[in-house]
Amino acid sequence: MQRSALADMLATDAVISEGEGTMLRTVLGIVLGVIAATLLMLGLEALGMLLFPPPAGAAPLSQADLAQLVAVSSPAKLAWVVMGWALASLIGGWVAARIGRGHPRFAALAIGVLITLGAVMNAMTIAHPAWMNLAGVVLPIPLALLGARIARPRAAVAAAVVDAGNPPRPQQ
Repeated sequence: MQRSALADMLATDAVISEGEGTMLRTVLGIVLGVIAATLLMLGLEALGMLLFPPPAGAAPLSQADLAQLVAVSSPAKLAWVVMGWALASLIGGWVAARIGRGHPRFAALAIGVLITLGAVMNAMTIAHPAWMNLAGVVLPIPLALLGARIARPRAAVAAAVVDAGNPPRPQQ
């Protein structure tokens, strides 16, 4: 039986140390969290176009066209967009935390910050209602951190519940 190139690499001194592996997992978690969040947002935007079709003849080819499209969009369509940002933050944070186990909150926080920055940049280039801008700034970070909390392994959650239910007794 032949050994694979990966097995040969792992058997040599090229093995990544635990600290470097943790950092690599964190970076990989962030990258995959961004990809998951982006794919989710794009999918929800595509579904939103089916559920809330743009006016006939609308072709958003410029920022001015996009601003006009946002201005005539129904509140339900705009809420759909905000829901996309929120779900992308939650799922992206979950993915980042699940993969970046060494630093799950940091990985999820990175996703929340990136989505917040995207919402701010979007608001700076295209006029949105104030409530959308506020939601785009307020929701992503807490939801990404919630994703990190959900991503915790069950044993860690059970241990935290047990610890919370049995606070240490003061010594006499």
